[in-house]
Amino acid sequence: MTSARAAASALRKKLGRRRPTFAVVLGSSLGKVAEAVDAPLIIPFAKIPGFPRPAVSGHAGALIAGHIGETEVLLVSGRVHYYEHGRPDAMRPVIEALALLGIRTLLLLNAAGSLSSDAPPGSLMLITDHINFAGANPLIGEKGDERFVSLTDAYDRVLCDALRRAAKAEAIALSEGTYMWFSGPSFETPAEIRAARVLGANAVGMSTVPEVILARRFGLRVAAVSIITNFAAGIRSSVPSHADTLRWAARATADVQRLIVSLLEKPLG
Repeated sequence: MTSARAAASALRKKLGRRRPTFAVVLGSSLGKVAEAVDAPLIIPFAKIPGFPRPAVSGHAGALIAGHIGETEVLLVSGRVHYYEHGRPDAMRPVIEALALLGIRTLLLLNAAGSLSSDAPPGSLMLITDHINFAGANPLIGEKGDERFVSLTDAYDRVLCDALRRAAKAEAIALSEGTYMWFSGPSFETPAEIRAARVLGANAVGMSTVPEVILARRFGLRVAAVSIITNFAAGIRSSVPSHADTLRWAARATADVQRLIVSLLEKPLG
């Protein structure tokens, strides 16, 4: 049995009669979003064979199962980043296990730096495309034709439209744009941010892109939302810090929670 199959098997036993098909990967300091889950069942990563152990502050390392509205959900509270171990496939055990478990739709949340004065800290941005500036790929070394994943439609249009409607219903400002993935853990330089703007990026961050690639590899529908936690280096003389990331992400939790509740109050098509 592969590690992903072992993890999925262990999760089925722990979930009992629960059969979630929608999962959310929470970003830095967004653990309080779990408060929207009815009758939550908390499963630490440590209890799931093969699951990674997050080692970044703001990432708890647990799954939360339950209901949000009429939708049965599984929240992934915490992620492992490429910069922690130099492995772009660090989240593969989680994403693959979710697919084997029966998850069909994945919403990814992250903290990001804004390249636009119109998207200040505390606001939300719907990711409509990405640029893999880090150059790494979680499918390197995989065998078979399944590794040749098309990313033309990486961000599901129907799901993105549903997020737009949810934001409008909750009067939440939701900008849109392209997310550029940097490897981290150091923040970007002002020169790199100038280059990112030339290349068409609207926000920068250190996660999500490998997870999108993995999710598409395993046939999941994907959407992603960035929580803007700072202006990127050189924008409005900004000097980004992890403390700011945690602080602004926590402040945006209420809006993120309302967005997800509105999205999931009725089953998605």
